[in-house]
Amino acid sequence: MEFLKIVGLGVLAAVSYGIIHDQITARVCVEYFTIGHPPLIPSTSPTLLAFAWGVVATWWVGLPLGFTLASAARLGHRPKLLAAQLTPLISPPPCYNGRRRTRCGNRWLHSREARGHIAPWNWATMIPAPAQPRFLADAWAHSASYLSGVVGGLVIVVIAYRRRGTMVKGAA
Repeated sequence: MEFLKIVGLGVLAAVSYGIIHDQITARVCVEYFTIGHPPLIPSTSPTLLAFAWGVVATWWVGLPLGFTLASAARLGHRPKLLAAQLTPLISPPPCYNGRRRTRCGNRWLHSREARGHIAPWNWATMIPAPAQPRFLADAWAHSASYLSGVVGGLVIVVIAYRRRGTMVKGAA
């Protein structure tokens, strides 16, 4: 049962972060969700789009990371970690992720390329010119977030496994 709690914790952490992340980026450029993605819900509300896409776009990242974390925390002969012991490890990375994502998006938004020198892929003709830099900022912010989320998740897996090696058998 503890194994499934850890998997669920991984999914919950990813989805929670996704919703918060998308609440911000949907307000930067709602077109990123309405034009840059296939229709998910019949709404143009940034709040509703962010909630829906926050869940749909992140659960599948949290599931394998949660499973990998649960495996590192519970399988094998080493002392086992509980979900409660992993919660502090999982909490800081979304904050770090958010800072990195914001920096990446802001750098793009203020870069020379974002001021009309390149178009946002094949959506260029569908997105109003004033929204294109914000669209690209969202795209870069999302890419940075996925990358740093996966790397951060894998770092947590390694930390959890190594922590088990320093525990006294029967301590968990």
